[in-house]
Amino acid sequence: MNNIKTSTANFHKPAQKKNKYQYICLCGLCLIFFMFFRVQYVNADTFTFKADKMSGSKALGSEITILIGHAEVRSDNLLLRADRIEIQGKDNQFIVCNGNVWGHEEDKNILFFTEKLRYDRKLKIARLEGNSSMEDRDNKIVTRARFLEYDDKREIAVFQINVRLFKDDMVCRSEYAIYHRKKKLLDLSGFPVVFKKDDEFRADKIQVDLDTDDVIMEGTVTGTIMN
Repeated sequence: MNNIKTSTANFHKPAQKKNKYQYICLCGLCLIFFMFFRVQYVNADTFTFKADKMSGSKALGSEITILIGHAEVRSDNLLLRADRIEIQGKDNQFIVCNGNVWGHEEDKNILFFTEKLRYDRKLKIARLEGNSSMEDRDNKIVTRARFLEYDDKREIAVFQINVRLFKDDMVCRSEYAIYHRKKKLLDLSGFPVVFKKDDEFRADKIQVDLDTDDVIMEGTVTGTIMN
């Protein structure tokens, strides 16, 4: 009988080891799944909205939500407010704002004011039309134009038509400008002019280092420097 009991105990040991191994593997898979889900959740884009009145349609191919009156939309770190906001496309990809548009990119502390704004949530590109302005509060720069496009991923802004940039005692004017926010560089073309206190600089193309206020000019160059 003792031999039989011993034999039975030995018979169950491999099964116990197998069950223990399976349990460890299951715990490991659960841990991996939890970590993956947590990363996906943390990286998810926060999207909320509110307004006085809402209407819309979820018909395939023509998804749209219309917000009217004190309309507000938050997409991740971008907060938008306007008289009227339309949320369009699959997964609410496009946001179109009309009337008294105000926007705030909270991570970079950039403010937008315009008549009309269209924002692509996937590409993270905002296009502003009408009398528009962008205020980069961290770099103490205010820019105005009739058309403005801001690429949030690349941190590059393009301004067109009646461009004006203000920084401390410097004023820049042109018909076209590109603002490289990371590099703190401004490229001006289309009859560019830079005023620094009483000094005036004109050229075919002008680049301004917004960190040092240095001016680099190309083409036909003219200037007036007051001593």
